Amino acid sequence: MVSLPNVSFSVEMHNNNQQQQQDPEDSGRTERAKKNVFPHRGNHSLGAMSFQALFPILSWGKTYTASKLKDDFMAGLTLASLSIPQSIRYANIAKLDPQYGLYTSVVPPLIYALMGSSREIAIGPVAVVSMLLSSMVPNVVDPVVDPSGYRKIVFTVTFFAGTFQAIFGLFRLGFLVDFLSHAAIVGFMAGAAIVIGLQQLKGLFGLNHFTTKIDVVSVLGSVLKSVPHEWHPLNFSLGCLFLVFLLVARSIGRRNKKLFWLPAIAPLLSVILSTLIVYLTKADERGVKIIKHLKGGLNPSSLHQLQLNGPHVAQAAKIGLISAVVALTEAIAVGQSFASIKGYHLDGNKEMMAMGFMNVAGSFTSCYVATGSFSRTAVNFSAGCQTAVSNIVMAITVVVALELFTKLFYYTPISILASIILSALPGLIDINEAYYIWKVDKLDFLACLVAFFGILFVSVEIGLLDAVTISFAKIFLNSIRPSVEQLGRLPRTDTFCEVNQYPMAIENETPGLLALGINSGLLCFANANCIRERIMRLVTEEGGTKETEKDTGQILILDMSIGNGEPKVASDPQAKSSKICGEDWNRVDFPYCWRSCGCMPCF
Repeated sequence: MVSLPNVSFSVEMHNNNQQQQQDPEDSGRTERAKKNVFPHRGNHSLGAMSFQALFPILSWGKTYTASKLKDDFMAGLTLASLSIPQSIRYANIAKLDPQYGLYTSVVPPLIYALMGSSREIAIGPVAVVSMLLSSMVPNVVDPVVDPSGYRKIVFTVTFFAGTFQAIFGLFRLGFLVDFLSHAAIVGFMAGAAIVIGLQQLKGLFGLNHFTTKIDVVSVLGSVLKSVPHEWHPLNFSLGCLFLVFLLVARSIGRRNKKLFWLPAIAPLLSVILSTLIVYLTKADERGVKIIKHLKGGLNPSSLHQLQLNGPHVAQAAKIGLISAVVALTEAIAVGQSFASIKGYHLDGNKEMMAMGFMNVAGSFTSCYVATGSFSRTAVNFSAGCQTAVSNIVMAITVVVALELFTKLFYYTPISILASIILSALPGLIDINEAYYIWKVDKLDFLACLVAFFGILFVSVEIGLLDAVTISFAKIFLNSIRPSVEQLGRLPRTDTFCEVNQYPMAIENETPGLLALGINSGLLCFANANCIRERIMRLVTEEGGTKETEKDTGQILILDMSIGNGEPKVASDPQAKSSKICGEDWNRVDFPYCWRSCGCMPCF
């Protein structure tokens, strides 16, 4: 205890003796948090998990109707029209043959439809994971020198990624994904979008020689060196023409919600039209690069290609772990976003189990790492999907394309596939979110910048590692140097919050009383001196500014409850019924609200 002259302490803490006074909502939130972190015991243990809990389709399938099937069928067809051309190009980004992208759009979506808890998420290959594999796996096996060995390592990485994801879900370790902070994800996505876009210059210009590195300096140097000697104007013109078409279609779809189907079918329509143009004009003989042979048929088995006892197992496991975390982060983020819109709960641990099993099964059937796609999930949602059956319809459509239509892709220009990827990349760059992070927390913004520039100029793993390191440093600094802020009462309420965060709060209504809040959930020897010094400074400053109180004692109230800057309702029973909601407040009272709803929790 620290004794202060003329100051009496009144400490308000949540301890074991006051648990009976804890708000029921907070108690329920605490219990849910424990369930998410620690495995269940007793009747609800993992060993007693019902078959229906493992396969949610058995639960909602009982109430499935013909009207839902109609909506899911149309959404699945719309989804397939976008998925087929994207999957072909994503396989090229991952340095695999085009058919492996289509294979990845068959088995993983079928497995997820049986085990996943999201109704809208669209499963398949994605640009970020494809780029991640193409940047890390070539360090193990060169895809140009040994394409078969490269493919085997990719399947092995997929197996390890699925295994790690299933382990995360089995032991309820979903909180580990949270260490890849939102700020780091924003920077990672933006950096990956630029890197992927630069990689598409090879297909857009029709270049034969191109660097295998992904950093901006190497890619731009390769482009400047190769374009004057190798580029084909007709190839470039065709790609740019359809890139403009795709961007215009996307703009129309955003402005008119009824035309959501236009940007969804625009990629497949571009493939069909460009293929006809090349075939009828024989443009491939005049420099236009085409796909040529695309192997068809169902997914072949790749079980015998897994390298589980070779010299590269440790490296494959490391890449698999990184891929697992990145894929889970993207999938859970997009799944939770659309689940909140529909108003239902997304079980993160079930999602991990579903992702893990689908990637393990995919590694046995010639697939590489699959996850939920931002762009395709948005299309699936806009198309009116009701359940995960839309993934089944999409997978069946891709199977039909593999069986019957692969020969029709022979004359498809590579520049069109490059333009399809380029048209989808702006959605990965969120400047407004980066600016919001800058306003809220400078350390988070630093992590965002480090992830962004690390991926651009060094490598994916270095950028992510540095961003996670900064996030950990922020946690450490906040733990040993927590802030101590003055509390004030919101007008016309019995709710107290930090006056720095809520300038409209009224401070020190009672003479001689000072209320302070300690923003830390951990009080220990490491931060004891820091907290003591900040309390003493605030007490001294407050006492020195009021001359009438120099000779009188002060009352110091320390709010040590966890909640940091969020509004705190006073212990008065009547005060607990107060509502902090935008509907109950006049916007004039909240001129500092950062968002449009005017609700206090927006801060």
